[in-house]
Amino acid sequence: MLALVLAAVSFFALAVFGLGALSVATDADIIAVRGLGPLPGVAGMLGAVAAFAVMLFLALRRGHPSFVSVPAVSLVTALAHLLAVWTAVLAGTGDLIVATVVAGDLVRGGASVVLLLAAAIAGWGGVALRRTRAQHPRWPGERDEEE
Repeated sequence: MLALVLAAVSFFALAVFGLGALSVATDADIIAVRGLGPLPGVAGMLGAVAAFAVMLFLALRRGHPSFVSVPAVSLVTALAHLLAVWTAVLAGTGDLIVATVVAGDLVRGGASVVLLLAAAIAGWGGVALRRTRAQHPRWPGERDEEE
């Protein structure tokens, strides 16, 4: 469970950093449609984090999770982000074409790639943490081994 929480927080942090860096590098807003406000972006991140957490939970609940699950986690996360943004824009504007254009701009502008990479990195870290069965560090005197 700790691996899932750490991976989800890592995904969110990487996604926010990556999208911010993309926005600065391209000198453009991630969602550049006037009048939409922050709701589509917030809905997209909530959808992406939720999808990431659910998919990674399904991958980590196995006894020995596989790194093969990471591409599926990444792809579903990016698609969930697109779907959540598309739905939020559609609900906000009532215009199917504007919602589709915004989703297309996310793919074409690189935001979806940033989220895909962030999910891949965080997902790999979550699987690696679960596979290693990492434990808290202990002092030499706390170990159970006989001397």
